[in-house]
Amino acid sequence: MTSPFGTIVSSNITPDRQFGIGAYSYADFARALREGIAPGNKRLYPAMPYVSFSKVPDGDMRALYAYMMNGVQPVAKPAPPTHVPFPFNQRWALAFWDLVFAPSGQFQPRFDHDAQWNRGAYLVQSLGHCGSCHTPRGAGYQERGYDDSSSNYLAGGVNDNWYAPNLRGDTGSGLGRGSQDELAAFLKTGHGAGIAVFGSMVETVEGSLQYLSNDDLHAIARYLKTLPATGAADGQYKPSPQSGTVEKTRAPDKPSATGAAVYASFCAQCHQANGTGIPQTFPKLAGNQAVISEDTTSLIRLLVEGGNSPATANGPPRQAMPAFSGILTDGQIAEVLTFIRGSWGNDARPVTTSNVASLRSKLHK
Repeated sequence: MTSPFGTIVSSNITPDRQFGIGAYSYADFARALREGIAPGNKRLYPAMPYVSFSKVPDGDMRALYAYMMNGVQPVAKPAPPTHVPFPFNQRWALAFWDLVFAPSGQFQPRFDHDAQWNRGAYLVQSLGHCGSCHTPRGAGYQERGYDDSSSNYLAGGVNDNWYAPNLRGDTGSGLGRGSQDELAAFLKTGHGAGIAVFGSMVETVEGSLQYLSNDDLHAIARYLKTLPATGAADGQYKPSPQSGTVEKTRAPDKPSATGAAVYASFCAQCHQANGTGIPQTFPKLAGNQAVISEDTTSLIRLLVEGGNSPATANGPPRQAMPAFSGILTDGQIAEVLTFIRGSWGNDARPVTTSNVASLRSKLHK
């Protein structure tokens, strides 16, 4: 995982006794997950979401320990070492980070909410550790909120050159326009309300979310749908009425001829000329929350590197999007994204050539 302090490499957590966690006692395991301290008092970087796992109660922690020790095949392979520059390689200093930034304590149900809401809150805040990606981080790489008491919680954040979108009630880039049922389907299959997951979220759906029970999926959706909007400036979706036009406030009033031409040549075959996509196959671009988000990191990366939708047991077949890094220039990518973000009722700020060039340099593409 890339971080402002260097690249952090995850460790071997198979039950191999030499290179993994096979020699961990339950107390060792629980301390590592809840406090970020491995045996030998080795402190873990907060890229490992121990702040979220601190909320896991003993029953679930013991079940997880039993699974990791008995349900996972041991792999006798050392993980590559993490190399970060001084002073960030001084792990003892993380004790001060924990003191300042890391709350502790197991999840406490809210008695002003019902059982379904509390189940969803628990899964999102603890084992799901959704905030690790979807909550913006502060100067100390800390999440700027660990539960719904903070207006920053799940308001969207950039990690590893992907933008994890806003999961609050905003009607632009948030979850304000989708239903609870659509959100539950989206979590289970990676498709819902005409949109599809992409980037690092594909692995999350394939390896984790698709296996949740329908009750847990609906509990998560129920909880997320109760989070109020951030109220931040953002792109909007304003579908045109049957007569007249909708005044744009963020997108250019006149579409770019270059952007329109690039879209017609490379995008319309899958996403359709009117941006509606093909249900359960290619996502719509008209009103797509990721398309009109204020942060354009993921949009640019998708065009540069390409991507694919998830392959799940209950969802449609995987579909791939080609990379355009060797086909389109920075200017053409900026123009087509600006066209998309200002068409079919989308109203979002333009993408500049420098936006594209900056991200390409980070990706080395």
